[in-house]
Amino acid sequence: MTETPTAQLSAAGVSIWLDDLSRERIETGNLTDLISNRNVVGITTNPTIFAKAIKDGDRYAAQVSELTAAGKNVDEVIAELTTKDVADAADVFRPISDETNGVDGRVSIEVEPGLAHDAQGTIDQAVSLWERLQRPNVLIKIPATVEGLEAITAATAKGISVNVTLIFSLTRYREVINAYLTGLEQAREAGIDLSGIHSVASFFVSRVDTEIDKRLDAVGTDDARALKGKAGIANAQLAYQVFEQEFSSERAKALTSAGANPQRPLWASTGVKDPSLPDTLYVTGLVAPGVVNTMPEKTLEATFDHGVVTGDTVTASYDDANSVLDAIAAVGISYDDVTLVLEKEGVEKFIVSWNELVDDVKVAMEAAR
Repeated sequence: MTETPTAQLSAAGVSIWLDDLSRERIETGNLTDLISNRNVVGITTNPTIFAKAIKDGDRYAAQVSELTAAGKNVDEVIAELTTKDVADAADVFRPISDETNGVDGRVSIEVEPGLAHDAQGTIDQAVSLWERLQRPNVLIKIPATVEGLEAITAATAKGISVNVTLIFSLTRYREVINAYLTGLEQAREAGIDLSGIHSVASFFVSRVDTEIDKRLDAVGTDDARALKGKAGIANAQLAYQVFEQEFSSERAKALTSAGANPQRPLWASTGVKDPSLPDTLYVTGLVAPGVVNTMPEKTLEATFDHGVVTGDTVTASYDDANSVLDAIAAVGISYDDVTLVLEKEGVEKFIVSWNELVDDVKVAMEAAR
């Protein structure tokens, strides 16, 4: 039997995680099917995903009624709904977590996006979620804002496994790795078993192309237009180079020899937004050992159907990737400005989704009264 593209992707060292979660997926067995038939070994969520799941799904009504009758407020109801889905998904993935010593079988849940610039608030909520869930294969998502860096260190130091989200720039990515290593050093000093701490660094891909391509169109020259659809892949390829450099340092080696796990790069925002680009671009163009690719279901199905996996498409590409970013700078586009805009927009979009989630749950609670 010929291997499917998703099986080939897994064999090439890419962990396939689904970027979507709903109670319906869990209760209908769809999630189990994706694990069996699409090589899915983890799942990620965010406020947008939860807002859609709760608005579109009817499987939350009974729990909403029960919690409303018990006098819970909207924040408490949201916490109960979302952590139930994450806990149940974590139980589905637990065998994979056990088989891979915690590397895969992971389920992510995000701290409230309104805390993105509140380090202590983020730390407190990360601890609260970790303690509430009581699942070793959960990851707490913390955004890679300046304030988030402090929270990443503090959470890691407490033995909490973290998914660092909303990373756009190579400079910020180095700071994220430093925050993780500092947390591991503090955990080691506190006598915490480092082998139980896992982390991924979620490096966003398609949003980089969306922002840079818009600016390339505004420049309007042939040279500028020829660069469209290239920045996202190039940026992520260079992020993998950063990963290789940082985790081969003496500092990182001292920690891994003490049982620590490297913080794996995770490709996020891998659904192609420009219809003129191949729909599997951010999957097949970012194959490297030890990475995670978290895909919307549409991208997962496209990969399974017609993805062409040719092995490692990252580590031999660093010179070309640098050339792409240099060429983008040469036409007058500021990489630093692009990545700052994307981080700000990323936080704002999740806050909007969180507010939609609050509004939808309020409506459901009113209907339950």
